[in-house]
Amino acid sequence: MNLFIVLIILVGILWVLTSAIKIVREYQRIVVFRLGRSIGPQGPGIVFLIPFVDRPVWVDLRELYLEVPKQTCITKDNAPIDIDFLIYWKVVDPESSVIKVGNFAGASQGIATTTLRAVIGDIMLDDVLAKREQINQLLRVKLDEVTERWGVKITTVEIREITPPKDVQAAMNRQLAAERERRATVTQAEGQRQADITVAEGERQATILRAEGERQATILRAEATRQAAVLNAEGFALALEKIFAVARTIDGKTMSLQYLETLKTLGSGPATKFVLPMEFTNLLRPFVVHTEETATAPAAEPESK
Repeated sequence: MNLFIVLIILVGILWVLTSAIKIVREYQRIVVFRLGRSIGPQGPGIVFLIPFVDRPVWVDLRELYLEVPKQTCITKDNAPIDIDFLIYWKVVDPESSVIKVGNFAGASQGIATTTLRAVIGDIMLDDVLAKREQINQLLRVKLDEVTERWGVKITTVEIREITPPKDVQAAMNRQLAAERERRATVTQAEGQRQADITVAEGERQATILRAEGERQATILRAEATRQAAVLNAEGFALALEKIFAVARTIDGKTMSLQYLETLKTLGSGPATKFVLPMEFTNLLRPFVVHTEETATAPAAEPESK
């Protein structure tokens, strides 16, 4: 019996110590109510309470999220859409979050749904689908204005899914298909344009190269022709110099012999008539004189004997 009493006393002492000593983590606070009156948040670290007098309420200071289930809203152009989103929040005033609101999650969800309907009701359907980030920001500002008095800060609102009506989805799918077809056509046309530009550029470069090659070939041909003409002129000049040098050593008798050879050549031909210029007799005169001198020279020699 005495052992039972001792055990009861030990359990009581252990319970009192557990109730009187609290270890508060860094991300937690304890709002202490002493005889029903708040004495403010306590922690972090070791917090001593008065058993049976102080009642602690734990508050988490970490950022939490609240999932708002799918809500049906009517847009400004009377289109029904289903939206579900997430609310990220954290406690910035532990005492107000305990005293001024009893169920923050339920209260926040109710305010979020009514605020969402009010915001979506002022926006056209196309803007709802295209301006999701602006809607998130607008919802955050409006919710934060309400929850600020509860000591809670709304950090982020994220729309998770927007489901438009089936006919709108079908129209969006057709529009998406048409847009993809348009982009494909534009891409194909752009590719064809680039290919045409590349081909034209290649042909232009080839034409330039051909023209440059033809120009170089023309220059080379002209240079070769000029060099050939120069060489021909130089050869002709050398030939004339040689002829002139030889001609200076030829006397009239030699020229007469050349004329006779020419006449011999003419006589061997089939022609029976020859036309000779008057000057031809003058050219033969030295030869005639030489012949006469040769014929008379032997007859004169005996008389002198």
